[in-house]
Amino acid sequence: MEVVGDPFSVNSSGWNSDAVRINEVKVWLTAQFEAAGREVPEFEYTPRSVAQLHALATLSQSRSRAASIVADDLRLKATEYRAQAARIREILDSAGLSQERLTPDAVSSVQVVSSVANLLNIRDTESSSFVVAMGDLSLRKADVDEKRAKVQKDSKALLEYTRKAIAKLNDLKKTFIKFDNEIDVHVAQVEHWQRNMTIMDSKERQYILQLNNYKALLNRVGYTSEINHGVLMEMAEHKKDLEKKTKPILDTLRSYQDLPPDKALAALAIEDKKRQYAAAEKYLEEVLHSALTTPEL
Repeated sequence: MEVVGDPFSVNSSGWNSDAVRINEVKVWLTAQFEAAGREVPEFEYTPRSVAQLHALATLSQSRSRAASIVADDLRLKATEYRAQAARIREILDSAGLSQERLTPDAVSSVQVVSSVANLLNIRDTESSSFVVAMGDLSLRKADVDEKRAKVQKDSKALLEYTRKAIAKLNDLKKTFIKFDNEIDVHVAQVEHWQRNMTIMDSKERQYILQLNNYKALLNRVGYTSEINHGVLMEMAEHKKDLEKKTKPILDTLRSYQDLPPDKALAALAIEDKKRQYAAAEKYLEEVLHSALTTPEL
């Protein structure tokens, strides 16, 4: 702290309202340092230092007054105890029970009783006081036992929770180690899946291209949605029927190979067979067209 000039010199600019507090601080500092046999050091009085020192002085004075009140009460009680001790000593002397006349065992017993009374925080050695103190002590012991039992129960529960938590932690560690060891396997499997996905993507594009090509081919050959398996089977049956019908005609045409070399008769026969063949082809076309235009049932 910066030391500046006389500690009791007050800067009047802005500090006139704090003069009382500064004087109180000065008086308190002087009293404290004189009690310690030292002089008050020089320092600068600022609003902050004055406020802190004033708060400290107020607290110290308050505690000093409280301590003084307690000390006066203790001195009064000590005076009362000394007077009571003097009266008890006179009574014991008159009854021949002074400490000098007691046996060592009796003195020890009295000291034990006194120690027990101090321990139980009672002011006399009456039996009723001991009974009341022992009852209070028993109640406090029962309360402590109850609290201890509760604490032990809570401790057991916490211990059980801790054991379960440790077991779960160990399981998690084992699971983590297992997963850590399986990372390479899963990475290889994922890479295999990625390669398969790449191949499947390529196949998908290839199949889509083939499907488009097949659709274009079907459109070129006149395929429609009305042509299905049933229609094709029906057309196959008609084709077989037509083959049966045209087979005799074809056999007849082949028999013309054995015709005599009369060109006029051969030409007439050939023309007749051609008309029959043309009629059969026309009938086949009509059947096919009818099958294609007939909707599926």
